[in-house]
Amino acid sequence: MTTQLTYGMVGGGQGAFIGAVHRMAVALDNKARLVAGALSSTPERARASARDLGLAPDRSYGSWKEMLEGELKRPSSDRIDFVSIVTPNDTHFEVARAFAAAGISVVCDKPLVHTSAQASELVQTVAKSGVVFAVTYNYSGYPLVKHAASLVRAGKLGTIRKVFVEYHQGWLATPLESGGQKQADWRTDPARSGAAGAVGDIGTHAENLVATITGLEMESLCADLTTFVPGRRLDDDAAILIRYKGGAKGTLTCSQVCVGEENNLSIRVYGTEGMISWRQEEPNSLLFQPRDGVRQVFTRSGPGVGPEAGRATRLPGGHPEAFIEAFANIYRGAIDAIAAKKAGAKPEGLATEFPTVRDGARGVHFIERVVESARKGAVWTDAKFTG
Repeated sequence: MTTQLTYGMVGGGQGAFIGAVHRMAVALDNKARLVAGALSSTPERARASARDLGLAPDRSYGSWKEMLEGELKRPSSDRIDFVSIVTPNDTHFEVARAFAAAGISVVCDKPLVHTSAQASELVQTVAKSGVVFAVTYNYSGYPLVKHAASLVRAGKLGTIRKVFVEYHQGWLATPLESGGQKQADWRTDPARSGAAGAVGDIGTHAENLVATITGLEMESLCADLTTFVPGRRLDDDAAILIRYKGGAKGTLTCSQVCVGEENNLSIRVYGTEGMISWRQEEPNSLLFQPRDGVRQVFTRSGPGVGPEAGRATRLPGGHPEAFIEAFANIYRGAIDAIAAKKAGAKPEGLATEFPTVRDGARGVHFIERVVESARKGAVWTDAKFTG
């Protein structure tokens, strides 16, 4: 690709952590530049945020609807190539559907939408319009997650028997939402966050990590959700047993009340011929233990690491790559796919490796099945995804 793409952003204005992360990720490879924005839920704050970012006044929009209308009025050669949606969960569906239906590619934060019905409609909209649609399950972008997946696909673990995945945080161990803390406020509000709290916010990352590395498909699950903080309206802790197609069993736990934890996402996969272990807080090493062989520790740029990890690596070995770079790999893949589509070419490399709208729909299905199981008293519940 020799020409930068252009994009607009919905949400992510002044004081928004995740919006800045997305912009840094896009900028890392210099393949796209921000030219338009509807950066806040109120026109005044949206335009103030646009000024802070140096956007042109005629592309500083007061709302996402205004941005979509304004961009569609521009010549096709001068409108945005894609939109990045970094708003709270409750607005994802309407915004993503409108831009996708209009033929503008989408990168959307997770969880994708609130309900499976919305997810199904969005999948159909994307199929009809033919746009590129990426969901920022950013942990799938780590080089050694890609290498872990390649080991599984190559049969190095044999038949998978057991998976343990956990994502533990401690930042919501107290009722931050009662004091108006912005991130806590919307994440604990069912109207904005959706049917689940910790499960929707970080449990979906754990679900996607398992799917990315193992390719396993859920058959059923049994979920126990807890709200430890008095007065909180959504779960802040979850323990889930999972049965996968083919006989593998899984345990997924996620919590936002584990005092002392920061972003402890980790996974262990055990098969008939070996195991792998990876931690997000130490992302540049992957443990592989063959059943009858010598324990190996793969490093991001070290010996034995395959091309999948190499495509997702920017720095020489020994220089740590982490959170922003993982996000950037999602964006680079989506941007390359959009560029290939514009050029009438076939996507290759990272352009085929990012989470799609279907991955996002599966995450929504997972949330619903977890909530259903917990409401029924932690009973085994069908979790097959066919969307």
